[in-house]
Amino acid sequence: MNLILIGPPGAGKGTQAQRLIDLLKIPQISTGDMLRAAKAAGTPLGLEAKKHMDRGELVPDQVVIGLVEERLKAEDCRSGYMLDGFPRTLPQAEALEKLLGRMNKKLDHVVLIEVDDEIIVERITGRRSCPKCNRIFHIKFDPPKQGACACGYRGEMVHRADDREDVIRERLRVYHAQTAPLVEFYRKQGLIRAVKGVGSLDEVFDRISKVLGSKGA
Repeated sequence: MNLILIGPPGAGKGTQAQRLIDLLKIPQISTGDMLRAAKAAGTPLGLEAKKHMDRGELVPDQVVIGLVEERLKAEDCRSGYMLDGFPRTLPQAEALEKLLGRMNKKLDHVVLIEVDDEIIVERITGRRSCPKCNRIFHIKFDPPKQGACACGYRGEMVHRADDREDVIRERLRVYHAQTAPLVEFYRKQGLIRAVKGVGSLDEVFDRISKVLGSKGA
């Protein structure tokens, strides 16, 4: 099965992605992981990516597409794959469609995890982390018991700068601007499988499993 997983920051994609690859026995293909691996390996595409990453620039689409193509040709992708974090834009989706056509592959599903912006803001702005062990808490949903972390730290938990409301709302603005045309592109192809990302982890995973079929097939 060949999948794409889409969802806003804070929607729980990471957790659900891990559950999906365990269920379907397919690799998770993250562009971030691919870029870091190619950079470390010193491949031609990796060196090109490194040049842009070292300058703090976005890696050009043609480089990312090249890395995706290399990854999809790997042996562990023969039975399927799940793309996570790619495509992010309509031009990337169109380039991916051409790539898959050349490889005689096709997408089966595009899973869209939907969560309202206000819920996302509440989820992320309430996060706090232990400065000693980096465990993540939430001031409303999962506060530290008796004001202490399990590692023994007692004191104020850290509120990361990128978890501030203004930062989150800007990330959501960018996400919606990029994703709206992407979702429409795949909706026209009948590939979108939208699920509500609110509820327990098990409830969300059950919804995803059902839209993919009772056994994920």
